[in-house]
Amino acid sequence: MSRTLAIAALMAIAARATAAAPLVREVMVDGTAHRVAVRVPDDYDPGRAWPLVVFLHGAGECGIDGVLQTQVGLGPAVAVRPDLWPCLVLMPQKPSANEEWEEHEDLVLAAIADVRAQWNVDPARIALTGLSQGGHGTWLIGARHPELFSCLAPVCGYGRVRTVASRAAVLPVWAFHGQKDDVVDPQETLDIMAEVRRLRQATGGDVGDARLTIYPDAGHNSWDAAYAEPALPGWLLGHARPEGGR
Repeated sequence: MSRTLAIAALMAIAARATAAAPLVREVMVDGTAHRVAVRVPDDYDPGRAWPLVVFLHGAGECGIDGVLQTQVGLGPAVAVRPDLWPCLVLMPQKPSANEEWEEHEDLVLAAIADVRAQWNVDPARIALTGLSQGGHGTWLIGARHPELFSCLAPVCGYGRVRTVASRAAVLPVWAFHGQKDDVVDPQETLDIMAEVRRLRQATGGDVGDARLTIYPDAGHNSWDAAYAEPALPGWLLGHARPEGGR
């Protein structure tokens, strides 16, 4: 390849990367502005309703810049293979690692409302996922709002079985954890999923929609493997609330 062609190819790649970069928006919650990131597909068409994936980051991505949460977990996976993610992706950012996501539930709900007001979102296909603190947030906020979300995908998350399992069991769940995680005990994911499966079976639900993936050699970082799972995009985008969402 000639130097001219090489430069042209690099410019084309850069142009595509710029076009695919998430937008940073401000959402007001109780008089405070919070920056959130929204990834909009290049081929977004307002004439049809699009699925929305909401991603909650971990402790290391807290802040107020509106960007850091896009650089770990789901954001890089979408950037590498945007063709696998024909959806809107919302990535709110909580300011402090000393607070859990449920303390910023109003931010998550306000950010979802903002995206729905700005873009054509399919209300029946709003998926929730997150890693570490965000995995915990996925369990808690998903359990609190089963009427809003189509499915949950917590990654290396944590939570009390009695707090989340009974309400999360009404939703399709695919949970991930590293067996060698020394930050968040994988037993918490195992226990929650065991109860979710038991409840689904007891009520005649589809136990196949309570999926669990344990990576035997992974530590706390199970998110790179989880968000690279070839079947995950289709799983997240393929579930729809039977009553059409709200």
